[in-house]
Amino acid sequence: MKKIGVFTSGGDAPGMNACVRAVVRTAIFNGIEVVGIMHGYNGMIQGGEEFIPMTSRSVGNIIQRGGTILKSSRSEEFRTKEGRKKAYDNLLANGIEGIVCIGGNGTFTGAEIFYNEFGIPSIGAPGTIDNDLYGTDFTIGFDTAINTAMDAIDKIRDTADSHGRIFFIEVMGREAGFIALASGIAGGAEVILLPEIKEDIAEVIQFFKDRQTSKKSFSIAIVAEGNYEGGAFAISDRLKKEIPGFESRVVILGHIQRGGSPSAYDRVLASKLGNAAVEALMKGEKNKMAGLINNRVVLTPFHDSIFMKKDLNPDLLKLIDIFNS
Repeated sequence: MKKIGVFTSGGDAPGMNACVRAVVRTAIFNGIEVVGIMHGYNGMIQGGEEFIPMTSRSVGNIIQRGGTILKSSRSEEFRTKEGRKKAYDNLLANGIEGIVCIGGNGTFTGAEIFYNEFGIPSIGAPGTIDNDLYGTDFTIGFDTAINTAMDAIDKIRDTADSHGRIFFIEVMGREAGFIALASGIAGGAEVILLPEIKEDIAEVIQFFKDRQTSKKSFSIAIVAEGNYEGGAFAISDRLKKEIPGFESRVVILGHIQRGGSPSAYDRVLASKLGNAAVEALMKGEKNKMAGLINNRVVLTPFHDSIFMKKDLNPDLLKLIDIFNS
């Protein structure tokens, strides 16, 4: 393999730049040319100036930067056979023999379909703050996201304590509660509501009634945006209807969780997986995601990474009941 492409796709995640850096420098170290494809699959379809030859200097001074220097987007056109044919023609015209795709489920789904139709091999690196990909203990960006959430929770706890208020803090996680679970435990939350667990709302109501009776001065509740009862506003409004005199404040952390300089852990993880992705392509691997399990690099087929369910850590779930009993 003489030339490869690298791109980022889907939601951005802190550490994507560190992964791009690792891909470029590993390839160059092994005598392989690298092309950075701007704007994900959209850039692959557009071609031309979206294809940028990359050198070691191209990725200098980016390891500490959040977001992605290659930019990101979601491509409706790539969902069509015609769009994928345009992408293939552009890769062919640029002499690209394999690709490293940094992203999540949608990114890997597109890469697998693309190989099945046109034979371009790809290796993925898991770049998403949600940590919901099967085949890796942690995804690139997750550690930074939970530290960002924890920092916000700590600050909100100060004002909750000062005013004796209940705060509902909504974190990202439409279908996966990894951010809510980790940041909730780290932030000492009294209640953590997750998409994977259908809470008995009556129990939540009773919990806050008991807190009110015992004159507990303040409480912190972490709500994943995909919770069964709805987001933080929906939960807060429901409790106001059920509990006389109930008062609360709602904070939506939103996209702040995606931004910022990546943590040391995310930089190291991204560097390992970017390096592993290039080495896997060199060995002839394809349609697999490079992940880290028990601190060892493992290649997982895209199909498994996409469709197999990654469960929440049962030991962490156990801690919720222990700490709030």
